[in-house]
Amino acid sequence: MTSSSPQSSPQSSPSPRPSPSSSLSRIRIGSAPDSWGVWFPDDRRQVPWQRFLDEVSASGYEWIELGPYGYLPTDPAVLKEETARRGLTVSAGTVFTGLHRGPAVWESTWAHVSDIAALTQAMGAEHLVVIPAFWRDDKTGEVLEDSTLTPTQWRNLTAQTERLAHEVRERYGLRVVVHPHADTHIDSEENVTRFLDATDSSLVSLCLDTGHYAYCGGDSVKLIETYGERIGYLHLKQVDPLILAEVRAGEVPFGPAVARGVMCEPPSGVPALEPVLAAAQQLGVDLFAIVEQDMYPCPPDKPLPIAQRTRAFLRSCGA
Repeated sequence: MTSSSPQSSPQSSPSPRPSPSSSLSRIRIGSAPDSWGVWFPDDRRQVPWQRFLDEVSASGYEWIELGPYGYLPTDPAVLKEETARRGLTVSAGTVFTGLHRGPAVWESTWAHVSDIAALTQAMGAEHLVVIPAFWRDDKTGEVLEDSTLTPTQWRNLTAQTERLAHEVRERYGLRVVVHPHADTHIDSEENVTRFLDATDSSLVSLCLDTGHYAYCGGDSVKLIETYGERIGYLHLKQVDPLILAEVRAGEVPFGPAVARGVMCEPPSGVPALEPVLAAAQQLGVDLFAIVEQDMYPCPPDKPLPIAQRTRAFLRSCGA
């Protein structure tokens, strides 16, 4: 997808459910290290990167994300060789930022972002997925800061995100897509729409993660139909509604919630992915839709059969 692709107007009517024979011709399906239980550059509970590449290719995917920087080789020549011989192409890189903390964190943020953006560009990708800082630790659940931003922090978040998007575009030719995420300050419908309304649409787009948005109470189809011109990228994910209810009732942090299985294998959870994909197709632009099933930590033999079944399910949807 190119950043200059025209967007159609958001649809006001409900999106039709695609038949198995329909073709979601504008949707490019891929997967990511996340679906293999990979959250960190180096962790003994994660599968080796070679196994991830072997298995994601064997599952029938052609597109992948870089995942946490340093998990896959950071030498572009090495990574190009390893992905090419498996028939894989990189769709995006991912960065974590704390831009609500203001200009004081710009230099450290840019040092982190520039390395990842350079590798993303070298791999021929056009998107950089930006995930806001967690207000509580994703591994331990420790509360790190207030879950609600002050007005000043909101201004910092929007202004610094626009700055980042401008610099990434000018220096690396990449499009920033901001990822609403559980246990961050861009999570619920209220906070997502507030963020979108306060940022420049020519600079900042959204990576809509269907699982995280449902986790935080949002409706992905409604968001696509209302803010279609801002949807620049998709992550396909589902949540188990019963586990989610327990997580919400117990105020369980995101990391432990994942360990409980709150993110589940499609099509057993919510939201239904068929109407999400249909709504995205109706935008009339090319979109990546990258499967992410948070499973950290998980047994090493668990991801492959899930990935194969998920790819088959998405094919049955026309993708």
